[in-house]
Amino acid sequence: MDIIHLSAECYPVAKIGGLADVVGALPKYQNITTITSQVIMPFYDNRFTKENIFTTVYTATLNLGSLTFDFSILKLKEKTLDFDIFFVDVPELLFKDYVYSPNDTERFLAFQIAALDWMLTWDKQPDIIHCHDHHTGLIPFMLQESNKYEAFRKIPNILTIHNAQYQGWFPHDKVNLIPSFNFNNVGLLDWAGSINPLAAAIKCAWKVTTVSPSYMEELKTSANGLESLLSQESAKCSGILNGIDWNVWNPETDNYIISKYNTKSLEAGKNANKKHLCDTFNLDFNKPLFAFIGRLVGEKGSDLFPETFKNSLEKNNACILLLGSGNNIVEHQLKALKEDHVGTYNTFIGYDEKLSHIIYSGADFLLMPSRVEPCGLNQMYALKYGTIPIVRSIGGLKDTVIDISEKNGFGICHDHVTVTDIVTAIDRGIELYKNKVIFKKIRKQIMTIDHSWDASANEYINLYKSIN
Repeated sequence: MDIIHLSAECYPVAKIGGLADVVGALPKYQNITTITSQVIMPFYDNRFTKENIFTTVYTATLNLGSLTFDFSILKLKEKTLDFDIFFVDVPELLFKDYVYSPNDTERFLAFQIAALDWMLTWDKQPDIIHCHDHHTGLIPFMLQESNKYEAFRKIPNILTIHNAQYQGWFPHDKVNLIPSFNFNNVGLLDWAGSINPLAAAIKCAWKVTTVSPSYMEELKTSANGLESLLSQESAKCSGILNGIDWNVWNPETDNYIISKYNTKSLEAGKNANKKHLCDTFNLDFNKPLFAFIGRLVGEKGSDLFPETFKNSLEKNNACILLLGSGNNIVEHQLKALKEDHVGTYNTFIGYDEKLSHIIYSGADFLLMPSRVEPCGLNQMYALKYGTIPIVRSIGGLKDTVIDISEKNGFGICHDHVTVTDIVTAIDRGIELYKNKVIFKKIRKQIMTIDHSWDASANEYINLYKSIN
């Protein structure tokens, strides 16, 4: 069975969030089975494209309304990944030093049209076309409705929603950018008065998945306006929990971290990595180290961090280290905190892949007080590295973390995104840290939890087989 994944992101080529990790891992693990998975994504002007050599496999022009653009399909000259990956190069639109911008309608529509135009020339068509998020959301509509792509009518397609907050809205006066279709069915594009690629994909895709079972259920009541649509289409919807790539995220083999370790060498390994973090960021090694890694946006609850951290740090019982960027006001407030909490608090504003690995390996606790968390990968990385997650019980966090108050519990959970709830959760972490016997037992336990991609990849394969 041949699968084509289409996505705006794919690790290690271009990564903004968890979408990249999923599309960079799922095909790899599917290829271990009887499935052949390939990826098609845009060609960006970034470090990866600068450091690799590509060959051109196809050239043509595409029409975007009244405009015409030259495009090429590129392929890595050396097979450095565990799956074939192809790049849509539309120099005027896609070859930028960023993945997303405020005005991406033409960019990602050109990507989708170019990909489908190229696929029309193939001798053998794929068995499944798997689309990821709204950036590829018009593909299910075009496969079903556009005259140009009639040859694809019988090819099953799947939409995976990684984050329903972003839907790719654009006004109806741009409908002419979409290849011609029966205008009697223009309503399939509309939701709440705009062309909505994510809504169109939910309507037209053969199957719709989300990246965790709980997130699928939550979307029926909180989906940034798509609640009723997802309820209507619930028969074809399901949640499949993401996995993590143990070839990348494994403290026993991780070349990024200071000292590698496994369950037998856990204490020595984590202590070595924690000492490196404490030395680098001027933190007290003897206090529990709480960390946050991620975007400083409302979805992650980060607007509450300045007050939350201030309240926790004033008790002087713990250290906090933050790696992330986003809201400028929050960034400024978090930087300002450093003046009053030297030795117990620090930040790295930005993103550093190596540092993120070291933090997972050296921190004692990982904070994830998310308002929205479709799946969450950070908590799974933390578990693999023996770092106890402190999470809000929502979405994938609810599916992957059990509170220590429950049978076989191993994490700390809270129900609300408030300063009080987060501070209380940190206090619970501090108390757990003091109980060295239980603390060490839990750290060892969580490293053995299996959140690899093997099980998740098989669930997708079963889904493919059900519609092929």
